[in-house]
Amino acid sequence: MRVLQVARFYPPYVGGTERIIREITEGLNKRGIKCDVLCANTSYEYREEHKEGFTIYRVKSLGSFASTPLSPQFITKFKEIAENYDIIHFHHANPVGNLAYLLTKPKKPRLIIHYHFDIVRQKILYLFYKPFLLRLLEESSAIVVTSPYYAEGSQILNKFRDKLMVIPLGIEKKLKIDPEKVKIIRERFKERKIIFSLGRLVYYKGFEYLIEAAHYLGEDYVILIGGEGPLEGKLKNLAEKVKGNILFLGKIPEAELGNFYEACDLFCLPSVERTEAFGVVILEAFSFGKPVVATNIPFSGVSWVNVHGKTGLNVEPKNPKALAEAIKKILEDEKLYKEFSKNAYQRWRKYFTVEKMVEEIIRLYQKVLEPQRKGL
Repeated sequence: MRVLQVARFYPPYVGGTERIIREITEGLNKRGIKCDVLCANTSYEYREEHKEGFTIYRVKSLGSFASTPLSPQFITKFKEIAENYDIIHFHHANPVGNLAYLLTKPKKPRLIIHYHFDIVRQKILYLFYKPFLLRLLEESSAIVVTSPYYAEGSQILNKFRDKLMVIPLGIEKKLKIDPEKVKIIRERFKERKIIFSLGRLVYYKGFEYLIEAAHYLGEDYVILIGGEGPLEGKLKNLAEKVKGNILFLGKIPEAELGNFYEACDLFCLPSVERTEAFGVVILEAFSFGKPVVATNIPFSGVSWVNVHGKTGLNVEPKNPKALAEAIKKILEDEKLYKEFSKNAYQRWRKYFTVEKMVEEIIRLYQKVLEPQRKGL
């Protein structure tokens, strides 16, 4: 079996979706399934990277628009290599990849769409893109969604219920810790409880509400925010006006990331839109046994991943006071904290490992290829 993952970007590009694509690619290759990647480079340069048993084709890009790489070479490279594979595993949203498939229409490979999230904000652009997306979904043999909640809330997926399969995302605990660096972080804030949050500084992450929550937390708490993005200046200006302890960490190298998860007392994901479809960072926090405060975004998988009253608490989006009250409720009750911490780690181990995710994906591959094997 040969598989091609088709994605917008691939690590070291930072993002939860990109990390999952890497986990799938490496997981399949470890199990003897040849799996390559076609994605855009972040510069006008074509590169082929040969890893342990697989290839990453990074096509040159003219830049990006609305988070979409502008890459004519995506189309020509897809046409060149697509027929070499049995499965095209397409990660939505990726308009240029969508166009590449529809223009090429490869005959041999079966198409599986990994539907990570709806397009929420770019409503006018989506009106033009929707017909192409519908055609792609119609061409697919199966559509993977990451949680039952997201499948229920997506209007476009309602048309394809018979193709849907829920496969939760999964991660391995690859993040390492340096005990000395963890100690330094804790010593720096030794009189305060550490709240850690991580993500691109963009509109749907809701960091402004976590910053405003600092006003209700007081001097006993410090909020550490990791990541970079277009709202960095605006968020820092807001933090200066809020009475509270807030520190922006910038882009945290992967080699250092585990130190902050280990050092923190609690992880917070204050996202406000369904673009936050799952919350891979929640899984990272769970893998370190950290309780999570997140939000009840309608029809998002976030509140399904973080079970309210078991692994943490979920509150109304865009509500700084509710975020603060949930954080304090967990961190000021030692018994509750220990219970949530234990449950968080166990939930990750039971449902959200790479092994479980990849096993389900392989079963899906085998299912869609079965008619082909039988000559149907």
